[in-house]
Amino acid sequence: MAMRNKKIYVVGHKNPDTDSICSAISYAYLKNQIDDKRYVPKRAGQLNEETQFVLQYFEVEVPDYINDIGTRVKDIEIRETEGISREISLKRAWHLMKELNVVTLPVTKNTRLEGLITTEDIAEAYMDVYDSKILSTAHTSYRNIVDTLDGEILCGNIDAYYTQGKVLIAAANPDLMESYIEAGDLVILGNRYESQLCAIEMNAGCIVVCDGAKVSLTIRKLAEEHECTIISSPHDTYTVARLINQSMPISYFMSRENLIKFKTDDFTEDIKVVMANKRYRDFPIEDKKGRYLGMISRRNLLNADKNKIILVDHNEKSQAVDGLENAEILEIIDHHRLGSLETMSPVYFRNQPLGCTATIIYQMFGENHQEIPDKIAGLLCAAILSDTLMFRSPTCTPVDREAAQQLAKKAGINIQEFATEMFKAGSNLKSKSAEEIFYQDFKKFAAGNVNIGVGQINSLDADELSDIKEKLVTYLDKAYKEHHVDMIYFMLTNIINESTEVLYVGEGARELLMEAFNISEEDKNVILRKVVSRKKQFIPPIFESIGSR
Repeated sequence: MAMRNKKIYVVGHKNPDTDSICSAISYAYLKNQIDDKRYVPKRAGQLNEETQFVLQYFEVEVPDYINDIGTRVKDIEIRETEGISREISLKRAWHLMKELNVVTLPVTKNTRLEGLITTEDIAEAYMDVYDSKILSTAHTSYRNIVDTLDGEILCGNIDAYYTQGKVLIAAANPDLMESYIEAGDLVILGNRYESQLCAIEMNAGCIVVCDGAKVSLTIRKLAEEHECTIISSPHDTYTVARLINQSMPISYFMSRENLIKFKTDDFTEDIKVVMANKRYRDFPIEDKKGRYLGMISRRNLLNADKNKIILVDHNEKSQAVDGLENAEILEIIDHHRLGSLETMSPVYFRNQPLGCTATIIYQMFGENHQEIPDKIAGLLCAAILSDTLMFRSPTCTPVDREAAQQLAKKAGINIQEFATEMFKAGSNLKSKSAEEIFYQDFKKFAAGNVNIGVGQINSLDADELSDIKEKLVTYLDKAYKEHHVDMIYFMLTNIINESTEVLYVGEGARELLMEAFNISEEDKNVILRKVVSRKKQFIPPIFESIGSR
C-alpha cells in the first residue's frame, strides 16, 4: 500500500465550542483555496447542541473525530509484499527475497498471517547438518523437488508428498546398494540401468536420475508397478545432492509462534520500542479485522513523517488533541492568552485580542483576496455570535461586530433572530446528564504550579440554569478526582441578565474565588454580576490572585 498524500489537519480544542468547530472548517477551506496541499478539518471532541444546530442550519458536514494526532502505522508507507504459501520451497522463497530485495516474507492463507520466513531461517536450514530423513520429515512435495532440481517427473504424481525414507546417493555397485537402500528411500543416481533397477526393486520411494540421462520404458514400467516416482534432472549428482534440501517447504522452518505484528491503528511511537528489542528488520501489518496488508521496516518507521496539524482557537497543550508532542505544528490561529504550548521549530502564530477566532479567519479571507462562500460566511458569523454572546461579552470588539454584520449579509441571516434560535438550541440542557453538561465546554489552565479546570454553560433561561446547578453540584466531586487538578470552577452564565453563578470544588477554591473578585459574603452561592466571559473576566483575576500568593 503506497503512502497516501499526507493530509494536514486543522483542529480546535477538546470539548469544542462553535468557534472551535466553525473556525476549523472555515480555515481548512481557505487553506485549500490558496495552497496545493490538502487540509482537512477535524474535531477533538463531541459537538454540543449549539454547534450541531449551526452545522445543520447551514447544511455543513460534521468534521470527523480525532482523539490522538500521533502518527499511526496507517500514516506511513506499508510495503505491499504479497503473502506466500507455506508449501513453497526454500529455494523459491530465497529467489523471491532477492527479487523483491527483502529479508522477510510473510506466509499467509486466505489473507491471514500464518508465519514468517527470513533469510536467516533459510541460511540456517542450508548450513545446519540435518539427518538424511529431513526431506521426508518435512513432508516435501514432489512438485518442490522437481522445481528445485530444474527437472521433470517421468513417473508418479507430482502433487504427492515425499513422507517416508532417507535421501542417499547410489555411488556403489548394485550388489552393495542392496545393503543400504530401504523401502521409501529417495535415491540419487546416474544413467546406470542396473542401479536404477536395483533401487526400484528395493522399493525406493523415488529415484532422481542425474545429468538428464535417459530412462528406459522398462524402468518406467517397473517403477509404476512398485509405485516409485522417477524424477529426471539436468544437473550432475553433486549439484542434485546440494540442491535437494532446498526443496523442503518453508512451513518446516518458518516462525509461527509469538509473531511480532502490528495493526494499522497502532501508534508509531509505541511500536518503535517493540522493534528496538527484536532482531527482525521487517514486520507484518494487519487491519482491524486481522487481515494481512503488507510489511513495514525499521527504515520506514525511522523515516516516517509526523502528522502535521494547525491549531485553531487554542494554544495550550492541556486543551489540545492528545499526541500533540508527536505531531508537527504548522500554524496556530487564536484569540486567547498565550499558554504553555511549545514547538520544535518556528510556526506561523497569529494571535489577536479579538472576541472570536472566526473574526481572524474572516480577516484572512480578505487578506488573501478570497471570496467567502455563503455557508462558510454563516459558520463564521455563528461563531462570532456564540463567542461574544451576541456582542454582550466584554471580549467583543468593534472588529468582531463589523465582521459579524458583513458575514450575516453574505449568509442571508438576521443576526437577532438567528442568534436567539442558536442560543435556544444550545441551552436545551434539561434532558442532559451532569457529565454531558460538564464536558460541553470545559478547559484546563495552568498558572505556575497550580492547575485549574473551568467549565461554562450559557443559557437564556434562569430556571434551566437552576436545574443544571442541581445536577452539577454532586458531579463536581467526581470530575475533580478524575482530572487531578488543584481546583475546578464551573460558570453558570445567564445571557439575559449578564451574570454568572460559580460552582467550585478543591482545597482553597472558595478562598481564591473570594480573593480574586473581592467578595466578602459568607453565602456559599457566588454570583458575579456583569461577568460572562471566562477568557477575559474570569481567568485573569483568578491567575492574578494565584500569582500574588
